[in-house]
Amino acid sequence: MTGRGLRGLAVLLLCGLLMVSVRALAAPQAVSEQPFDIHLDVRLDPATRVLAVRAELQPAEADFCFLLHEGLQPSAASAAGRSLQLQALGQRGSLRAWRVQVPNGARLRLEYGGTLAALERGRDHRGVLQGMPPMAAPEGSFLPAGSVWYPRPAELFSYRVDIAVPGAQRALVAGRLADERLPTADDPTYRASFEFSQRSDGIDLMAGPWQVREREHVQADGRPLRLRTYFPPELDATDGLADGYLADSLRYIEHYSTRIGAYPFTEFSVVASPLPTGFGMPTLTYIGEQVLRLPFIRATSLGHEVLHNWWGNGVLVDYARGNWSEGLTTFMADYAYKEVESAAAAREMRLGWLRDFAAVPAGEHQPLAAFRSRTHGAAAAVGYGKAAMVFVMLRDRLGEEAFERGIRLFWEQQRFRIAGWGELQAAFESASGEALDGFFAQWLARAGGPQVRVAAARIIDDMMDRAADDEERAGAAAEPGDGDDSAARTTRVQVRLEQDAPAYVLDLPLEFVAEGRRQTQWVTLEAESAETALTLDFRPDVLHLDPELRVWRLPEAEQLPPILRQWIIARAPRLVVADVEHAGRAAPAGLVAAADTLAQRLFERPPRRSGGAELARGGEPLLLVGSHAAVDALLAGAGLPARPTALQGRGTAQVWTVEGRDGPPLAVVSAQDAAALEALLRPLPHYGSQSWLVFEGSRAIDRGVWDAPGRAIQIAH
Repeated sequence: MTGRGLRGLAVLLLCGLLMVSVRALAAPQAVSEQPFDIHLDVRLDPATRVLAVRAELQPAEADFCFLLHEGLQPSAASAAGRSLQLQALGQRGSLRAWRVQVPNGARLRLEYGGTLAALERGRDHRGVLQGMPPMAAPEGSFLPAGSVWYPRPAELFSYRVDIAVPGAQRALVAGRLADERLPTADDPTYRASFEFSQRSDGIDLMAGPWQVREREHVQADGRPLRLRTYFPPELDATDGLADGYLADSLRYIEHYSTRIGAYPFTEFSVVASPLPTGFGMPTLTYIGEQVLRLPFIRATSLGHEVLHNWWGNGVLVDYARGNWSEGLTTFMADYAYKEVESAAAAREMRLGWLRDFAAVPAGEHQPLAAFRSRTHGAAAAVGYGKAAMVFVMLRDRLGEEAFERGIRLFWEQQRFRIAGWGELQAAFESASGEALDGFFAQWLARAGGPQVRVAAARIIDDMMDRAADDEERAGAAAEPGDGDDSAARTTRVQVRLEQDAPAYVLDLPLEFVAEGRRQTQWVTLEAESAETALTLDFRPDVLHLDPELRVWRLPEAEQLPPILRQWIIARAPRLVVADVEHAGRAAPAGLVAAADTLAQRLFERPPRRSGGAELARGGEPLLLVGSHAAVDALLAGAGLPARPTALQGRGTAQVWTVEGRDGPPLAVVSAQDAAALEALLRPLPHYGSQSWLVFEGSRAIDRGVWDAPGRAIQIAH
């Protein structure tokens, strides 16, 4: 995901609320003809957390408004050689608005600083998706652009940042490394200068005790490419890890340069974060050091973040009209890698998107056009899953060649511009010659998705049988071996399709099956119900509706095994601690506390503690947590299915969802002791797409989704 956000819009709105006279209010996320030019001279001491900045800006307006984090205080302002008065307008949240009158055409000079917050190592993956303050510590410092640690104007801007940190540290921002000076005996300070000449909407700064490795390359168009890793010493010492990241970064850059257009920058760095981040900024990705060792990161996440240099950082997102970049990046990276792996792997990812969508309570569906960023699971199901599926459906409709032309055209037309879904639609229309108003309107503006079903299917004509009857009546019997009966057979099948109102316009694949034969035909459904007659070259027995899951919809119950996402995003989740309910024994205090903490970490909303009697009552999803013996006793006492045989006796903890029950959706976390429960605090929330898992400590040693093959519709003869 990108590390960007609604920063320009936030400046305009906040300054507008506090100072109505700011003329930039005329157009949210306005783009000036010349990008803003900011020069920052930054001094950061992670040990003391002290930040001191000298900033030089070229305001677009004499009556200039900017934002700054509340923890940073301006100490001086000047322009054209004279001091200026700064006016504090007020603040909203952690952002404070300032106003200054600058002589027309003069450059504004600001000095400001403060003591940053301590690095919050306890933040989990959800915590880093929320607003974070600028933070510092010797083990790592992160000043996210969204924290507005720099004087943030309303327009897009270019920038130069000169950074100085103590000699054991290294620091960077997104951009071209223009100068670097390593510590010496005379000057024990590390200094680096970065320039970003394109339009940007924010500046992220990172520092840490990193070892830097570098590889240089010449791109196909002759431009230099500097590849770097910034890893802490213990990570850098891992054999082959840094070299592997450098090689794979280059591989992804070359792949997407060929497919989309030339890589828009001259650097790319992989930077280790002490926080569980996964951010893509221009020219770099900032990934949690705990996961950088995992082999699948290089195979999936790294490519996703590299691709964000085109989508989100190369073409900027018009957040006011919805965030398209996460869906397009997911489609062209994560999903594309699954397509290369196998058709089955790609189908499994599509099923995962639809399962996540089905797990979202109906009242919490949002239109795709309303998605801004991933702050919770329901938003991710739309902004990543639904958006990616829109591109799957669009490619199915236009064909591979026209779709790829549209991708390249969008890049050519919108490079370093702010673009929305409308510009994407225009590029695909130009590339294909098709009008796509209806397609984009229904998938962007409508929340949720269609529910489609086959109401009836029957054979209405079998041409081979009729031909045989005609020949027999004419006395002309076919000799054995003459002709080709399979080619002569044509069977007409009438299918009645239905969908809930209001109707979508859907292109639906129908798969007809007989012993040894399969054939897929696409039909268009535009109303709440319609009948269509299809001609096949064999006599089918059964019919499957969209068995490969290529259409965004709410699948049938037979295709939806229970997954943990249903519990994670539940509106009013409930918790039962088995050891509290287990008669005849006192509940271990440590285990009960661990169960409560795990539920708080797993659910996105605070859970309510419930009694064992609620296992048999309806309502919101319920989580049962406890020791193995207490869990088994409570399940048996309530007449519920026992621990799945495939999980018994394995690992230190087992997690599973209970299939096909009449009561509330039930998930179980069973552990050998409190320590085994505590080991699940970090990893378990990451496994929302799974039905069951086995953990050895904090490591998932096995996992899976309950089988749900879908429903076969019998065809009447």
